[in-house]
Amino acid sequence: MGRGRWTINSGSKFEEMAGYSRAVIDGEWVFVSGTAGYDFENDTISDDAAEQTRQSLRTIADTLARADAALSDVVRVRVYVKDRSDIMAVSKVLGAAFDDPRPTNTTIVCGFAMEEMKVELEMTALVRR
Repeated sequence: MGRGRWTINSGSKFEEMAGYSRAVIDGEWVFVSGTAGYDFENDTISDDAAEQTRQSLRTIADTLARADAALSDVVRVRVYVKDRSDIMAVSKVLGAAFDDPRPTNTTIVCGFAMEEMKVELEMTALVRR
């Protein structure tokens, strides 16, 4: 793969509707869009924030793999949660997903466009090729 700019799509109906890519790769950088915990193959989403986080990580890990990257290449994580009471459950899942050196993290409590969403993750990875 070249060092130019290219994109990855995951098949989410939201990507087509809102006109965005799951990820943009530009040289050594991989910018992953906010990714909710939807299982895009089955068009389902768990009602559990921790499981939504795990599914989001699976989608992101698959996206990163398509960019010849991995979760270990992530340098920044932005976490958006609907309910403050879910922060610990989401944080524990993320804590188990990352090893040293761990990425930076910003966690924000916010609302979402879709009522069933409880968490969304956005990541930036740096892949030294």
